[in-house]
Amino acid sequence: MRARLLWAFRYALPAVVTVAGIVIMALGSETDLEGGASIVSAGLAIFAVNWLFRIGVTGDREREREAAARAYYDRHGRWPD
Repeated sequence: MRARLLWAFRYALPAVVTVAGIVIMALGSETDLEGGASIVSAGLAIFAVNWLFRIGVTGDREREREAAARAYYDRHGRWPD
């Protein structure tokens, strides 16, 4: 269930927002073109924020592994393989 929810927030939500903006741009008047472009950019921004968050979390995991390796080195005098 959690994996589906994450997938929905990472990919489905930005895709739905972006497609909605494209539909508004395609079916609307000239004024709707600007509004649709704003909605498309909002969908792309949602995707970008999700991507940047995942990059940040990956960095935290790498720092935790590095700290654990350093603690192992301090205890045993050799770097873990």
